[in-house]
Amino acid sequence: MKARLVLEDGTIFPGESFGATTPKLASLLVSDAVGAGEVVFNTALSGYEEILSDPSYRGQIVAMTAPQIGNTGWNREDLESARLHLAGFVVRELSPQASSWRSEGGLHEALVAAGVPGISGVDTRLLTRILRDGGAQRGLISSDEAASDDELVAFVRRTPTLDGRDLVREVTCQAAYDFSEPSWRHPDEGAVPVTPRFNVVAYDFGLKRNILRRLVDLGCRVRVVPATTPGEAALATKFSDDRGPDGVFFSNGPGDPAVVTYGVDACRKVLESGTPFFGICLGHQLLGLALGGGTYKLKFGHHGANQPVMDLGTRRVEITSQNHGFAVDVESLRGKAELSHVNLQDGTVEGIRVTSARAFSVQYHPEAAPGPHDARYLFDRFVDLMQRGPG
Repeated sequence: MKARLVLEDGTIFPGESFGATTPKLASLLVSDAVGAGEVVFNTALSGYEEILSDPSYRGQIVAMTAPQIGNTGWNREDLESARLHLAGFVVRELSPQASSWRSEGGLHEALVAAGVPGISGVDTRLLTRILRDGGAQRGLISSDEAASDDELVAFVRRTPTLDGRDLVREVTCQAAYDFSEPSWRHPDEGAVPVTPRFNVVAYDFGLKRNILRRLVDLGCRVRVVPATTPGEAALATKFSDDRGPDGVFFSNGPGDPAVVTYGVDACRKVLESGTPFFGICLGHQLLGLALGGGTYKLKFGHHGANQPVMDLGTRRVEITSQNHGFAVDVESLRGKAELSHVNLQDGTVEGIRVTSARAFSVQYHPEAAPGPHDARYLFDRFVDLMQRGPG
């Protein structure tokens, strides 16, 4: 079946439909259209399963710059959440077969089951250049051959942008739960039992499972709570050892951080308590806002597994996995926090530290799903803060 990727600037990319079939244009709702969202590109060479299941992509169409996608198939163990949240998927070439021994099926079938439309045969090099030069823009994947190009473009221009949208409420868990699953290991390696030493309340703004697995690996009992949980309630949480939290974690998530005011309020309560705090991605942005700083939208965001970041404390450069469209304004935090990490490509803030409040955060994804493991030491820093206790 033929399909088109339509951009709000009027650019039309023809291709082949895969994944879920899109409805007729006449039946689409502008406020919640299947296949409509902000188009961004991801530069990772692999790890499309983790990318597709990252809740931070809520409301976005993801285009992969790697030329062939689908080579490793699909398996449940690599998924970062219970469902796929993105609006659509764009590839140059869809691999006709999977060659991984772990594969449980194909990418096409997985997208069909999730109700996510895809399009292949797209000139993703040209698409990436358009987004890099002009910035991320709204788009639509459509397999409705009866609709004209002009009708599709007009529809796209009526769809909402991500600015001012609270997408966290659409992806967060509905009730608190305990998480105790360790990181995946090869069957021949066997399990490595870890005795829990620390209690962590993890806020779910759209979190990825591998973040929780890393905490479990390091000896943490993890209680996941909905994004709207008041800070007082999180701090009052009782764990199985009848103790409260030794630390509070804020996860990644989608949308505009400035409208997640309930997260900002909760962060301030945690900072006031002196409880060790660690934030990733959206959690990093919420920490910046809680300190009185500001955020802004990047031109086309950082999406990929090859972003160079420098730890200003050690002067060590790490290659990181990232997925975000907003950033913290460094000038707005002057005198309120220390800049700890910086992006070596565009100089944007990648990490801050608040020593007086025993809190720190990074803009990228140190759990490395997908991506290199260069930044996993940050989880050890969080454990070290909890080891020392509040103060």
